[in-house]
Amino acid sequence: MNVSSDFIVKVKKAYRDELESAAIYSLIASKLKDKPISKKLLEIARMEAEHAGFWARILRKYGVDPAKIKPSKTKVFIYELLFPVIGFGLTLKLLESGESEAIKMYADLLESSELSDEEKEWLKKIVADELMHEESFIEEESKIKEFLDHVRDAVLGMNDGLVEILSVSAGLAGAYGNPLNVALGGLIVGIAGSLSMGIGAYISVKAQREVRMSVLYRVISAVKSIPDKLVETLSKIISSRGYSRDTVDKILSDASRNKELLRKLVVEEKYGIKEVMIENPAKSGLITGLFYIVGAIIPLIPYFLGLPIIISLPLSLLFAGLMLSMVGFIIALSAGLNIKKKIIELLIGGLGAAGLTYLIGLLASILLGINVG
Repeated sequence: MNVSSDFIVKVKKAYRDELESAAIYSLIASKLKDKPISKKLLEIARMEAEHAGFWARILRKYGVDPAKIKPSKTKVFIYELLFPVIGFGLTLKLLESGESEAIKMYADLLESSELSDEEKEWLKKIVADELMHEESFIEEESKIKEFLDHVRDAVLGMNDGLVEILSVSAGLAGAYGNPLNVALGGLIVGIAGSLSMGIGAYISVKAQREVRMSVLYRVISAVKSIPDKLVETLSKIISSRGYSRDTVDKILSDASRNKELLRKLVVEEKYGIKEVMIENPAKSGLITGLFYIVGAIIPLIPYFLGLPIIISLPLSLLFAGLMLSMVGFIIALSAGLNIKKKIIELLIGGLGAAGLTYLIGLLASILLGINVG
């Protein structure tokens, strides 16, 4: 039976991925066995095993023994290690990122001539199941939304501290031969940067909050005094989005009777502001500044230990590289980005900037005769 090697490769991957997903969901369910979400996770694990059975039938159809394809125990073990560290919310995000890739591959396979019409209908059901997984966890993810927002602030602050102080310390290492000079110089810059970033974040978020609160108060006043005018404005906005007249009339009817709903719709539809977007400036500034200094200290650790520059510099790059990878991992998860791509992007940017700054420091040392041993 003629079949393309690319098709078989994709089906093998799909089979293995579904087996691994079933094992991972079962694992997480066992960790949360005393919570209501455990039953939902076990149901999803059962569905993933059913999906794996579908791919096993396709493999047998083309003479491939699915028993020879084993799930990666390493992958399952990594999830077991990560779960207590990153928590349920981020673990869900990680699983969802994998499912998004699977859905893309399944969409390609739906165009394949190797699948019968009946098999394509089965595959459509599998795609629907995968999409429903995300719906199943909307409530769980809403509980950690604020946490994810703060995580994003924290890791972005840490990333800035890492990259800037790694570059500064690499430049100082190129100019000076004394690790303590590098450590103290980097720490001073780190403290200054932390204060600057924290204050900058506070001012920025405060200004943004004031603008949004001003809009909110203005709409609240308008709802009390001229609700009919707001309903008219809302009608124009919703109609311009392409909704049917019946839908528009239903929304306006509900909004006319419910002033709280009217206020919310006007704020969101006209001004694009959701109340969850109104951040606390003090908290944002504190998190950004604190994690900036945490990130700044990481590449300075080898220099504070008094290790020779020839050892301190590569160790500093190693520590920073590990932290940049972790930062990229969390940013990608919380923002729904490609994890591998984000990590590589941060590593190239951070380590590349450090290498360039080291060369500049080395050149300055040679040209200006600056060398403190």
